[in-house]
Amino acid sequence: MCTVCGLPKELCICEEVAKEQQRIAVKVQKRRYGKEVTIIYGIDPHEIDLYELCTYLKSKFACGGTVKDSIIELQGNHIPRIKDVLVKRGFGADQIST
Repeated sequence: MCTVCGLPKELCICEEVAKEQQRIAVKVQKRRYGKEVTIIYGIDPHEIDLYELCTYLKSKFACGGTVKDSIIELQGNHIPRIKDVLVKRGFGADQIST
């Protein structure tokens, strides 16, 4: 049973509702030696499992990455494709700013 909505875990809609309320920002940052890192922030870690989302994004983009302080960092510049992948994952297209 979900502690928030009271429904069984397989019927729980808490994460879908939380995805619609997120304000996600994506930017690219240059690191040492000219390496680029895609930074995804603005996702509430109490409502969305950041580690599971990071694992999904890493497998989708075939890159490395990590979660640090509620921020997902992906190796490389993934700005052109990140919005489409997050929309397919259930986030709103108008809530993602790049």
